[in-house]
Amino acid sequence: MGSRVARLAKPRIAKMTTETGCTKQAKIQRVDSFLIRLHEKARCEIYPRTTDVKRVKVEDKYVKWAVDYPDYSPVVYTSEGVLKGPVWADPDLLTTEANLKWNALDGKVSRISHMGSYEIGKDKLPRNPIGRTGLKGRGCLGRWGPNHAADPIVTRWRRDEDDKKVKGEDGKNVLQFVAVQRRDNHQWAIPGGMVDPGEVITQTLKREFGEEAMNSLEKTEAEREDIEKAINELFDHGTNVYSGYVDDPRNTDNSWMETVALNFHDESGSGVSQIHLHAGDDAVGVKWMDLTSKLEIYASHKDFLQEVARKLQASW
Repeated sequence: MGSRVARLAKPRIAKMTTETGCTKQAKIQRVDSFLIRLHEKARCEIYPRTTDVKRVKVEDKYVKWAVDYPDYSPVVYTSEGVLKGPVWADPDLLTTEANLKWNALDGKVSRISHMGSYEIGKDKLPRNPIGRTGLKGRGCLGRWGPNHAADPIVTRWRRDEDDKKVKGEDGKNVLQFVAVQRRDNHQWAIPGGMVDPGEVITQTLKREFGEEAMNSLEKTEAEREDIEKAINELFDHGTNVYSGYVDDPRNTDNSWMETVALNFHDESGSGVSQIHLHAGDDAVGVKWMDLTSKLEIYASHKDFLQEVARKLQASW
C-alpha cells in the first residue's frame, strides 16, 4: 500500500484547528510539511475500551522525544484481543523476536509513515512521530508503528423543500456529510476503516463506506449492485483533504493511527445522496449531518471537515 498511497495522496500542509481535548491547551508544532498539534486525545487518562488502564501523565514540555525525560516510565498495555494474534496484528515484540522491516513495505504490510521516517528506540520499537503518550505497547492497535486507515468524506449541499441550497449564517451554502455513530464509544465520525495489506486505498474507501453507511453486507444482490454503481460513480472523483498522523485516543508510544482522507462530493445531489443510508458493520447509526464549527466528532475528523468546507467554499 505504501508507494501507491504516496502517489494518490501526497503529504501537504494541513490546516489544523485548536480545540479542547485531554489537555487544557493544544500546542501547534511543525512536523515535516505538516502543522500538527501536540497530543491531546492521545494523552487521555483512561485508555479506550478499558476502565482501569491509565496512562502516565505527560506534560506538554515532555511530549517530544528530543526532550530529556529520565523519569519517564510509561504504562505497558496491549489488549488481550491483539495478543491473541489475529491476522491483522503483528507479533508481540515485547515477548518475542520478529524481523519486521521499519519504514518500508514489509511484504504486503506498509510500515511507511506519511510523516516521513520515524525513529526506532533503544528498545528496538518504533517511536510515535509526535512524541510520548504515557503508554507503551500497542493498546488495541494491531500494528507496531503506523496503522493505516482511510476516511471517505461524502458530501452534498443541504437543500430545502424546493430543492434550493440552504445558506448558513455567514451567507455561504451549507454542506452536509455522511456521519456514522461508532459502536465502541457512540461518538459520531466519518465512516472509515483500516487499509488491508496490499489493498489500494480507493478499495478501502469504497468498501468501508458501503459497509458502514449503507450496510451493503446485508443487502440483496440487486441492492448491492445499485449501491456499488452509485459509489463507483461518486468515488471516481475524489479530492485529497489530508494524509498523515491522527491524534487518536488509541495511539501509544509505539503504535499510532495515520489516515488518508478524501472528499467525494455529490454536487447535484442526484447520485449517492438518493440511496437510503443504513448503518452497518462497526456503526450503530448513520445520517447526513451539517458541517459546522460547533461539531463534536471523533478524533481529528473535525479538522478534515473544516478543510472540506474551505475547499468547497461552504458555510462553517
